[in-house]
Amino acid sequence: MSNSNKDFVVQETTIKEVHKAMEEGRLTARELVEAYLERIEAYDKKGPSLNSIIKVNPRALEIADELDKKFKETGFVGPLHGIPVMLKDNVDTGDMETTAGSLSLEGVIPPDDAFLTRKLKEGGAIILAKVNLHEFAVWGETISSILGQTLNPYDLARTPGGSSGGTGASIAANLGLVGIGTDTINSIRSPASACSLVGFRPTIGLVSRDGVVPYSLTQDTAGPITRTVEDAARVLDVISGYDAADSITGWSVGRKPKSFLDSLKVNGLEGKRIGILKSFFGEKPEHREVNNLVMKSLKEMEKAGATLVDIDENIDSDYLVKEVSVHMYDLKAHLGSYLASLGELSQVHSLEDVINSGKYHEGLHDNLKLAQSLDVDTPIYNERLIKRLTLRNQVVAIMAELNLDVIAYPHQKIPVVFTGEAQNERNGVLGSVTGFPACSLPAGFTAPTETAPIGVPVGIEILAREFDDATLMEIAYSFEQATHHRKAPLSTP
Repeated sequence: MSNSNKDFVVQETTIKEVHKAMEEGRLTARELVEAYLERIEAYDKKGPSLNSIIKVNPRALEIADELDKKFKETGFVGPLHGIPVMLKDNVDTGDMETTAGSLSLEGVIPPDDAFLTRKLKEGGAIILAKVNLHEFAVWGETISSILGQTLNPYDLARTPGGSSGGTGASIAANLGLVGIGTDTINSIRSPASACSLVGFRPTIGLVSRDGVVPYSLTQDTAGPITRTVEDAARVLDVISGYDAADSITGWSVGRKPKSFLDSLKVNGLEGKRIGILKSFFGEKPEHREVNNLVMKSLKEMEKAGATLVDIDENIDSDYLVKEVSVHMYDLKAHLGSYLASLGELSQVHSLEDVINSGKYHEGLHDNLKLAQSLDVDTPIYNERLIKRLTLRNQVVAIMAELNLDVIAYPHQKIPVVFTGEAQNERNGVLGSVTGFPACSLPAGFTAPTETAPIGVPVGIEILAREFDDATLMEIAYSFEQATHHRKAPLSTP
């Protein structure tokens, strides 16, 4: 299905192609939005029923018309002119509900836009829809009380990863052009890995979290989920930078590149040293398929001019989740401060209120109760913060010792799980606990099965030093251009 404009095919298109078509008079913002609305109608609640969209922006066509008018008068209003964005529904929109996937926040319209929502709009983007997430971004299967389970367009029997699975599924299925996810442990890179996409988790401090419903401000960030590295670079250019409302972004001043587009070098892998983190690969028969695809991807990097270096040091991702990450300790205090700030707009003002309301998915109950029993500024919490600093130093010392540009490993040691199962064996914790930038990229597909006609996507994850997001983008782009592993799903033609 393409839009009514016969010249322009919306599937797998990019920001650059859309803008070229607009300049040539072959496409308007309205026609583009109409094309995506048609696809949403056909595939989100019908057909494969991906169930990724909480709410379509009722003003999307009106905003597109305004942008078309401005384009006729003065040209593009910004670098994302007319680009339809799928926004994870834990990012505030002052003109639409922001529910974080929870019935406890149904009907709540925040007082204003999140910093990144405002930046997107100033850049000319159209918020096309608010999309599903694992409720309060707390886990990885993308189930919420507000919408239920989102499905993976490559295998309707599987989850799309999470917690930003609504973003992942909708972008993979071409229901929107680019997406925004948030990431506390795995949540941008997990859906990217599961849906053959680029998921870029920036260094903490590069993108403001103001107006993003918090899970753990020690580890939270937001970033692009896109079909191409170039589109990720274009989105990151717009949403990154200093924001007085999130003081940690002060660290980005003088360290944010002029433009991430400068990193898009086809030969970006030449001379780079890539560390292979062997302890993040599984050793059992069920890990073989993912290991083979990721090792093949690493060999493709080598062919493009990189040097591969084994990292023998044992880093255990399960240990990091269970003993170092502070996500569950932060949740009560950090989510609570956001809920309290809503005042009379909301019926719930604390985690305890959410629990007492009963308006959340039953699968979340144990996690919410656990989070309610934990807190910041306790001895065990402070011990974890020290372990976090130790890990940051350990990783940066490994990179110094071996003279590495980045570290690489599978995002998830096994293919993304079936619906009804809990995600496991994900490796995204290394980026989230250190705060270093990490990107998941398509590494190919498992063997086809009855439910997965072209196989299940697998992602390779790459991690760089703090604020070396530009090098990460350069390596990601060069790898993508050398391999082109991304394929669109068959379920949403």
